Amino acid sequence: MTELTDISDLLLSRIRDVADYPEPGVMFKDITPLLADPAAFSALSDAFAGIARSTGATKIVGLEARGFILGAPVAVRAGLGFIPVRRAGKLPGATLSQAYDLEYGSAEIEVHAEDLRADDRVLVVDDVLATGGTAEASVQLIRRAGAEVAGLAVLMELGFLGGRARLEPALAGAPLEALLTV
Repeated sequence: MTELTDISDLLLSRIRDVADYPEPGVMFKDITPLLADPAAFSALSDAFAGIARSTGATKIVGLEARGFILGAPVAVRAGLGFIPVRRAGKLPGATLSQAYDLEYGSAEIEVHAEDLRADDRVLVVDDVLATGGTAEASVQLIRRAGAEVAGLAVLMELGFLGGRARLEPALAGAPLEALLTV
C-alpha cells in the first residue's frame, strides 16, 4: 500500500491546477509538468504497464490526444502493440468509426480495424476519465472491430462527473483502473 501512496503523491505533486481554463469556473488539471519530469513520467508508465500485464492485454489503445502520449510508452514497456484511436477524418485508409454524444452535440472516433484481431485483449489508456463518453465509445469501437476489452486505465478520474457509473455497463466486468481520483 505504501508503494501506491508513494506513486499517488508523486503524480499529484506534478499535476498543476489551472483556474478558469478552458472557461470560467473550471479547474483544469494540467499534466504537462508530470510529463516533463522523467521520474514521474517513468513511474506513471510503469504503473500502467503493470495494469496491462495484470489484465493480460495484448494491445494498448490510446485515445486522442493525451492517451497517445501516455499509451505509447506503456505499450513499449509492456512489450505490446499500440493503436491510436483518433477523431474522425484523421486516419488514412479504411477505418471503423463510432459516434457518441457530448454535452452539447456529438463527436466521432475512428480506428484502423485491421490493427485489431479477434484474439486481442485491449487495454484503453487515457489521461482523464470525466463523463466517460469517449471511453465508452472506444470500448464499443474495440468490440465492433472484433477484439476483447481487457480494461481501461486512466491517470485520474474526476469522480464528481459520474464517468465510472456510465462506463461500468459498457465494460461488462473488465476493470477500470484510475491511479488518482479527484
